[in-house]
Amino acid sequence: MNSKIKVIFWDFDGVLMDSNAVRDHGFEQVLREYPKQKTKELLKYHRENGGLSRYVKFRYFFEEIMSTLISDDEIQEWADKFSQVMRKLLLNKDLLIQETINFIKRNQENYRMYITSGSDQEELRFLCKSLEIDHLFNSIHGSPKPKKEWVKDLIEINRYDKKDCVLVGDSYNDFEAARANDIAFQPYNYSGKISFEVLNCLSI
Repeated sequence: MNSKIKVIFWDFDGVLMDSNAVRDHGFEQVLREYPKQKTKELLKYHRENGGLSRYVKFRYFFEEIMSTLISDDEIQEWADKFSQVMRKLLLNKDLLIQETINFIKRNQENYRMYITSGSDQEELRFLCKSLEIDHLFNSIHGSPKPKKEWVKDLIEINRYDKKDCVLVGDSYNDFEAARANDIAFQPYNYSGKISFEVLNCLSI
């Protein structure tokens, strides 16, 4: 890892919060009126594309799995329903991944830190404020704007040197967002396949 890292872009689900299973449940609950086998197909797509937004996933469900055309307004309605469920289920500090949160608290003055997530931006900001972690980050960003575009804009607006930046994530789409912006990528897997120790090399 580059010892000159100054800027960290954090993914949210699976990195800051152990929320992936809750997201699964949310899709099941919102789409409970549809055939279970069809919902299982969506969950497979959802798990394989953790960094994509719910807007993309709902469109995939209706257009690719259900073979039904759906408007942007209808996609927004489904996304809003999903967000209502998430705002209830994720208001739980026990779901925060303490190793990551503690690292951020210890290093708050050492780095510029941002959340760049595929989760809905307003929902994300609501959760972070309610869970009292919003103050740990310079800013918090999410969908519908894609992660790779947020990273690009934040680098350009703040005139960061790309060599000073790293994106920490747990999915291939996180890796793609880092690669698209030509910055370092640090994989993180809360299950232990990739130890949290890999982050310690960032510490000053």
